Amino acid sequence: MLAALVTLPLGLTPAVAGAVAEGPVFVGGEAQPVFDPKDVVRESVWVRAPVDSDRDGHDDEVYTEVVRQKATDRGLKVPVVFFNSPYFSGGNDVANHDVDVELYVPNRRGGYDKRDGSLLKAEADERIAAAVGPNPAPIRSGRYEDYFVSRGFAMVYAESLGTGKSSGCPTSGGHNETVGSKSVVDWLNGRATARDAAGAPVTAGWTTGKVAMMGVSYNGTLPNAVAATGVEGLEAIVPIAAISSWYDYYRADGAVVAPGTFQGEDLDVLAEYVYTREDREVCKPVIADLAARQDRVTGDYSEFWDERNYVKDASKVRAAVLAVHGLSDWNVKVKHVAQWYDALRRQGVEHKIWLHQAGHTDPDTLRSVEWRRTINRWFSHYLYGVDNGIEREPKATIQREDRTTWVDEADWPAPGTSTARVYPWAGGTAKGALRFASVPGNAVVETLHDDSSKLAEDLIDLPTSGNRLAYTTGPTVSPLRFSGVARVDLAISFDRPAANVTALLVDRAPDGTSHVITRGWTDPQNRVSPSRTKPIEPGKQYRVEVELEPNDYVVPSGHRVEFVLISSDHDYTLRPDPGAGLSVDLTSTVVELPVVGGLAALRLSVG
Repeated sequence: MLAALVTLPLGLTPAVAGAVAEGPVFVGGEAQPVFDPKDVVRESVWVRAPVDSDRDGHDDEVYTEVVRQKATDRGLKVPVVFFNSPYFSGGNDVANHDVDVELYVPNRRGGYDKRDGSLLKAEADERIAAAVGPNPAPIRSGRYEDYFVSRGFAMVYAESLGTGKSSGCPTSGGHNETVGSKSVVDWLNGRATARDAAGAPVTAGWTTGKVAMMGVSYNGTLPNAVAATGVEGLEAIVPIAAISSWYDYYRADGAVVAPGTFQGEDLDVLAEYVYTREDREVCKPVIADLAARQDRVTGDYSEFWDERNYVKDASKVRAAVLAVHGLSDWNVKVKHVAQWYDALRRQGVEHKIWLHQAGHTDPDTLRSVEWRRTINRWFSHYLYGVDNGIEREPKATIQREDRTTWVDEADWPAPGTSTARVYPWAGGTAKGALRFASVPGNAVVETLHDDSSKLAEDLIDLPTSGNRLAYTTGPTVSPLRFSGVARVDLAISFDRPAANVTALLVDRAPDGTSHVITRGWTDPQNRVSPSRTKPIEPGKQYRVEVELEPNDYVVPSGHRVEFVLISSDHDYTLRPDPGAGLSVDLTSTVVELPVVGGLAALRLSVG
């Protein structure tokens, strides 16, 4: 007999945590803590996935742990909050790729030296042999398990293929990982089989089949991947600091670009890190294949990367998506949430975005009451069908720079945002101007020379430098807000057949201190397409666009906005030997800013 779903009117005191309950209770549209989170059933199962990624002739199995209320043994059926991760069994000691390498030049022998930017196979094998192995302890979310279980949601944890007690191989976003995670949703809906440690079949008759997935970073990427399959039963996801296309995590428009603070990491390195299953040999060929196909030489987009692009499958998403990201996240950069959210919105998927000021983290670490209430209401609505109105509320919630103010807006980027164009004027080796009109007359060319040993943050603060070009507005007379994507359209030539191109937007305070608002990178050999490397002829001018990472940022009154151009970005790009020359024709170069209020607001602020 199914227990009744109870909704109490506002103001009525719910049962306290630890009380005996046979059904969930909702107050004000939020699930209340009426179940004892210690009075639970814990079970371990292996879910069969219809994929053989370790090539052993058998279907892979996903190790899964269930935590459910004991009332489910008495007929209560509950929905599931599902955490999937490759990290539950820790990670191996691995080394990243060498990034102090020369850039690739097509048709030139030896054009990419220093180990070809690859890991030595012997070193990789040694690291794999030193793996930590499966974690014998039960899996548990100290942050969320008690919270959700006490409110009538079962918790399900699963180890990604190739990690911990799961079989299969880790492939850093590959199809097999998605299938493995999806299979757990299928099992919860009676469409896949599972066994216990003794081999006996196990079913999930205790659940309604309604599932939500959530997690941070890789753990938040897996919900994106599974939602992009359109699997039935996945009703909601909360991807936090999550990847939406793996190409954009390790590449940028043809350039090999690292996630922040992980210079030299790539798909193969990450796969080796999470390869914690007991069998230390079976996945070596699979990871070697990753290393070969990821292509750190050209940096081109390919079918290999397309397999790991969830944005292209946004039309398949059935789950309601609460997308969450830190505006200061330079690990999984803001582009991931921006392009995913935009694609979902265009496809008519139920959506909401939550942007906070911190970096690569769960907003729960910010101790925000608004956050807990939001996820509670999201899951109460989409898993229990509670009509709490969350789907009709403003689509965007943004934490402002003071970190105490949370603002609800109709959508994101902010309504009323449009492109405002400004143009650099001569003087960039010191500080040229950014004006509303382009330089008149004949070509005005300014040149910088690459020095990859220098940090971008140091270069932008130098009063003069031959390694960067800098251009500035006047001081703002009123706050100026950017919301969305900035771009730079360059008329540029090179004195070598390969070079990095990096653009930055900077907030310069009255006391001279600086803050990088956003930055972006490109390989000019991919000026036609990220999928196509096309040689550069030294001395010839090209049109090259740099798309900077999306952001939402308010420039305070009295500050200046600067555009800075450099070549290599020490903390992100490959680092060739110094010396490459980049020459920019200012008369044909434009900086496009996503200004709330558009050009009129920009003119009003910086005059």
